[in-house]
This record gives sequence, C-alpha cells and structure tokens, in this order.
Amino acid sequence: MTPIGLHRALDAIWRAPKGLAAFSTVNHSVVGRRFIVTAFVFFAIGGLMAMLMRAQLARPQNPFLGPEVYNQLFTLHGTVMMFLFAIPLIEGVALYLLPKLLGARDLAYPRLSAFGYWCYLFGGVAILASFVFGVAPDGGWFMYVPLASKAYSPGINADVWLLGVTFVEVSAICAAVEFVVTVLKVRTGGMALHRMPLMAWYLLITAAMMLVGFPPLILGSVLLEIERAFGWPFFAPDAGGAPLLWQHLFWLFGHPEVYIIFLPAAGVVSTLIPVFARTRIVGYAWIVAAIIALAFLSFGLWVHHMFTTGIPHLALAFFSAASTLVAIPTAVQIFAWTATLLKGRLHLSLPMLYLLGFFSVFIFGGLTGVMLAIVPFDWQVHDTHFVVAHLHYVLIGGFVFPMLAAVYYWLPLMTGRLPVFSVSRTAFWLIFIGFNTTFLVMHLTGLLGMPRRVFTYEAGLGWDLPNLISSFGGFVMAAGFAVFTLDLVLQFRFGRRFRRNPWKGTTLDWAMPTPAPSYNFAALPRVSSRDPLIDDPDLGAQLARGEGYLGRVRDGQMETLGVDMATGEPDQIIVLPQNDYLPILTALSLAIFFGCFLFGFYAFSPVGLGLAAVCVWRWLWSMGAKNDGEPEAAGLGLELPLYHSAARPPVWLGLIYFLVANGTFFASLLFGYLFLWTIAPNWPPPRMIEGGIGLAVLTASGLILSAVSAGRARALNASARPGRDLFQALAGIFSVLGGAGLVAILIMAAPPPTGHAYGAATAALLGYGFLHAGVGALFSAYAVARGQAGFISPVRATDARAPALWHAYTAVCALAGLVFVYGLPLAMGGGA
Repeated sequence: MTPIGLHRALDAIWRAPKGLAAFSTVNHSVVGRRFIVTAFVFFAIGGLMAMLMRAQLARPQNPFLGPEVYNQLFTLHGTVMMFLFAIPLIEGVALYLLPKLLGARDLAYPRLSAFGYWCYLFGGVAILASFVFGVAPDGGWFMYVPLASKAYSPGINADVWLLGVTFVEVSAICAAVEFVVTVLKVRTGGMALHRMPLMAWYLLITAAMMLVGFPPLILGSVLLEIERAFGWPFFAPDAGGAPLLWQHLFWLFGHPEVYIIFLPAAGVVSTLIPVFARTRIVGYAWIVAAIIALAFLSFGLWVHHMFTTGIPHLALAFFSAASTLVAIPTAVQIFAWTATLLKGRLHLSLPMLYLLGFFSVFIFGGLTGVMLAIVPFDWQVHDTHFVVAHLHYVLIGGFVFPMLAAVYYWLPLMTGRLPVFSVSRTAFWLIFIGFNTTFLVMHLTGLLGMPRRVFTYEAGLGWDLPNLISSFGGFVMAAGFAVFTLDLVLQFRFGRRFRRNPWKGTTLDWAMPTPAPSYNFAALPRVSSRDPLIDDPDLGAQLARGEGYLGRVRDGQMETLGVDMATGEPDQIIVLPQNDYLPILTALSLAIFFGCFLFGFYAFSPVGLGLAAVCVWRWLWSMGAKNDGEPEAAGLGLELPLYHSAARPPVWLGLIYFLVANGTFFASLLFGYLFLWTIAPNWPPPRMIEGGIGLAVLTASGLILSAVSAGRARALNASARPGRDLFQALAGIFSVLGGAGLVAILIMAAPPPTGHAYGAATAALLGYGFLHAGVGALFSAYAVARGQAGFISPVRATDARAPALWHAYTAVCALAGLVFVYGLPLAMGGGA
C-alpha cells in the first residue's frame, strides 16, 4: 500500500462521524477537544460570576447584589473553577495529548473517555442550570455542615451541589483509571519508564492522586445526601454525628486537589522550558523523584485547612511541619527549571512569556503558602481575604498561566496555524497586570481584617480603596481573557500556516503532520531515548511512510500497541472499539438516577441504576473474541498476540485501578466510623448492635465461599478442566446469600440508622458490603454467560479472573466491616 493509500485507509477507520452520529464518537482527539472547549466555556461563566462579585465589593454598602444572590454566585464561582474548569481541563489536555506523547493511536479505553465527558457535561449543566431556576447552592464551594444540612438548607440547593459534583467526579475517576493504564500500558515500542516524556510522568502521578484523592469527597457527598434525604445523622451533633467529619473528608480531597491541579501545569513547564531554552531538561530523575514525593506529602496536609477548629497542639505541630516540608520537592522542580534556562539560550516566544508570568506569580503564592503553614499566622488571617489572595496566586499562577502557555504551544496541532502575536502579547499583559492588581492588593485587604464570604462591608474600615483597586484589576484581567479568546478565533481563521514542528519540539507529538490526523501516526515509532526527534530529525517523515509498528490496516480494525509496563517492549496488539452510543446512553442512565434523587423520587432511582447496568453489560459483552487466534505481524519483524489473548490486557489493569479507588472509598468510610466513635459528641449511643453473631458468621462464610468458588473457577479455567461455569455460578449464589445476610443483620440486630450516628455508620458499612455482593453476583452471572457463549478459554481468561478478584475484594471489605460493627461494641463493653 502506498503512503497516501495508507493514510486514507487509516482516516476512513479513525475519523469522527458527522451529524447526529457525532454523539457516538470515542476518538481521543475529539473527546479531548470537547473537554477543553467545555472547560473554557465554564471558565468564562465562572469568570463572569467573579466580575459580578467584584462589582458588588467595589464600594461599601453596595446595593448591586443581595446576600442570597451573592452567596449563590460565590458558591457557584468556586464550584465552577475547581470542579468544572480546572480538573476537566486537565482531563481534556491529557486525553488529547497522552497518545501523541506516548506514540500511540488512542487511549486504553476510548469509550470510557467518552462516557466521562458526558457525565461531566450533564453534571456541570445541572449545577449551572440551578442558578437560572433560582435553586443554586449557596453554602460555599466547600459545602460545610451544619449550614448545608437539611435544617439550614431545606430546599434542593445543597442537593444540586452534592449530586452534581458527585456526577462530575464519576468522570474524574474514569479519567484517572484511563490515564494510569494508558501511561503504563499503551506506549510505543522501546519507551521504557525512564524514557517517557516528563509530561507523561506528571499526568501519571496526577491520575494516581486522583484515584486516591477523590473518593473521600465522593464519600462525604454520598453521606451528606443520605443524611438530607433519609435523616441518617452522620454530621448532626445532637444525634452523635460530627460536623468536623465533613471537613476531614472534604480536605482529604481538597488539599491533594491543589497538587492535582498544579502537577499537570508543572508538567507543561517541564516540557516547554527545554524547547525554548534549546537544550535538554536538567535533572530529569530528580524531577520525577520530586513529583512522586510531592504526591505522597500532599496526602498528609489536609489539616492545614483546619488549624482553627480546635485540634490538639501536637497535631497542629505535625501538620504545620508537613505543610512546610512540601516546599522541598517544589523547590527541586524550580531549581531544575532555572538550571535548564541557565544552561540553554532562551527563545522568548509567546508560550515562554506565559511561563515567565507563571514563575513570578507562583513563587509569590508559594511564599504566602509557607506563611499560612505557620499556625500562629494562620490563626490571624484564617477566613480573611489574605487566604483568598493566596489561593488565587497558587491556582491562577500555578495553573492558569502554564495552561495558557500550553494552549499556544499545542494549539497548532489542532489548527495547523500559529498565533497572531501582536494580539497574543496584548492578552498576556492585560491578564498579568490585571491579575496582580486584583490579588496582590487583596493580601492587604485580608491583613486589614476583611473576612471572606461577606457580600458587603461598612465604610471607614480601611477596606474601601483596596477593594476598589481589586475590582478594577479584575475587570482588566477579564478584558485580557476576552482578548485571549479573540486571539484564538483569529488564529483559527488567519494564523500563519506551517508544515511541521514550529517550536522545534523534541517529543513524539511533533513527529506527526499538522493538523494532527485522526489516527495520530501512520506507523508507530521505535524509540531509544527521551528526545526521539533529536536522535532522528527525519522520524516524522519515516512514520508518515508507514515505516514502524502497525504501519498497515488489518480487517478495518483500530489498533495500537500494548507494552511491558517497565521496559516498554511490545507484548500485545490492542484492538480498540469503534464509535459507540453506549457511553452517552450509560451517562443518561446515571443522569436518571441522580435526577430522581435530586427531586425526591427515591423509589424510581433504581431504574436509572438498572439501565446503567444493562448498558455496562452490553458494553463489556462487545469486547473479546471466541477464538484464541494466532499472533499477528506488528511490524519491524515482530509478531504479537491480540489483547484478549495477552496475560495483562488493559481491561484487567483497569479493574485493578478501579478497585484502588474503591478501596480508598472504603478506607475513608472506616476512618469516618472510627472518627465518630472517638471524637463525636453524644456517645456512646443509646443502643448498640444486639446479638446476631451467628448470623454474622454465616454471612462472612457465604462471602468467603463466594471468593473461594470464584477462585476455583479461575483455576479450573487456567488448567482447562471442567466445572468452571459451575463454580462461577456457585460464587454468584454465595454472594447473594452473603448480601442477604448483611441486610438481615441490619434489620434484625442493628439499631435504626435514623436515631443515632452509630446506627447510620453501621448501616453504611453493611450497605457497602451488600452493594458489592450484589455486583459480585452480576459479575458471576456475566462470567457464566460469557463462558457459555465461548468467550473464555485458558488463554482468554480475563472474564474468569475478574470475578475472582471482585469477590475476593468484597469478602475482605465485608469482613472488615463486620469486625468493626461487632468488634468496637465489644471493645466498649456493650452490645453484640
């Protein structure tokens, strides 16, 4: 096949459909662009809300906005910027760039990416639509209780936030699993871990943090929504709950999220500085070690936000020290960037201008962060505008400026055109000057004592002039973003065309034609270093001629390489799914579930879950094959098995990392259970669990037998002996019995969940086990059906291995839950 014929054949398979069929698109470039555009639309809406608030605060006793509208704007502004802009923009950039950086044609799970986008869009639109209908959340973007409890927020305002944010976070968990598996498994040949681009390392660590950081917030939102809907008092102190539990769960997510937002932006900095300094990055290994250390340290800082809540002095000292310690890995990266600039010769292009703005703003924000890590100072400025200013210096300086640089650096991949530089530089200076005018002065406003979250203030307190200056700066910054938007439109229409690699980048994303084709690479490269375009400047032309891996079209299939996670040596050919409506249908099913909860139609909410289960069943059924198949030619003299016959296919790894997130959710639930036992007021409860130990033993036995049976089914399949489907069916039956036992304990032995937080927490633990036992039964039924249909063999073993892993996980979690439910009352000398 000629190179032109190869490109046409590949484009015919990979290109996105038009019209209504576009809703079925799963191509990573299209889905990534959708995320990016949607995130910037939400950013514009959030910025408009900020301008309305700055107009209100421009002068004292301003009648422009009332307290109700201001509180809704304040809550939605923070919610939009944190949940609907920052994290989704990271997802969009990663979706678009990762395959291009890794030398792949798509991500590990294209349909999961599309599903995540629809969850994000539906959840975000629901949150913003609440403002139009006058029921927007008004308790702050952190939704503290008891303000967000039913007694003080009786409408559906808080429910909009809880359900909408949870819906959006489903998207984030999907993206996290997608990115971890893609970076570890879906790379091109020869790209060992130590040869990965730094941007891939940053996105890998960010995704791992998302897997562990988001479940506590999801748990908190679920518990608070259950409290509001059914009266289970997890956070009500008069019934044994603790408002402080919400803060712990929220900031277990909230502080790592700061670094989840910062790390991809820092990845942009680490990627762009060597390009514009015309040299290689200094300290590659040190940077990788620093971001791993930063990820670990970020999970030990959540109490940094709770210094004024009355926690013990020893805890204050520990978390204060941890908060200052986190400056070390950040400093390592800054030193590496500075050394790279000093080593090379700086080319002051437009993206580099934004990076210099990042340096000046972020370093200042980091210094004020160290100030806030000192407990006495934090006590003085807590809940003042000083904290607001610090937050914006870190998030806008540490995130927005690098991401604007990323837009200008990578947008030519989408457009095939370069920016209109005179307009671009005007936008930069308006944003930079307006930002510093707004938030530098706000530090002074905070030091003068102006509290956060107030919609007006009295004259004569010294706050008048600083607020007026901040409001003026805010409108200058808004004008800068308007010019930035105009510049993007001009670039699409009038930007100067170029042939390839306008910035002289060294990574694989610049080895493809521009605009980037739907399939990325006509052939996948073999790499031997971190900078393949330095080693072989002609690499792009070679790949365009089909010289590399998979430089052909086979049976109309969409294919990319799977590699050994450490060495990068190819070990399988991954066949990716074609365009599919199942992602949007699954998201719509979940929208039905969340909508029923929002409007109080609780009895109908299982309909949405049932529809989602049907969609997921059909989704999974479409994968795999009914024969083992022979190894296929992969190019460069290599033959590889197809993914369904490989030892570690992407779907197996996806289940493992999903269980990591699930396990974090369960660990957070155990933390909440212990916290209520040890810290909450009005304990011990009036009644603890009574009897039922025999039932608990039978329940535990049933769940253990389900795990043993599923494991036996897996072993029989591996050895090609009969009885696989029988033991798989037994696993499902034992799982049903175990789930029924958990419900029986809840009804017969546990106190009612509405009377005291003890009963609510006990019901939550038992309910978690019941839910997973039910999913385990579906897992086993699916495995039996797949086995009978011929999809499972000793080689094609994923459908037999996955239920065994799920049942084992369920048994461990249920046993831990039963130990807590029965063990703690015994340890306290009562109940059981």
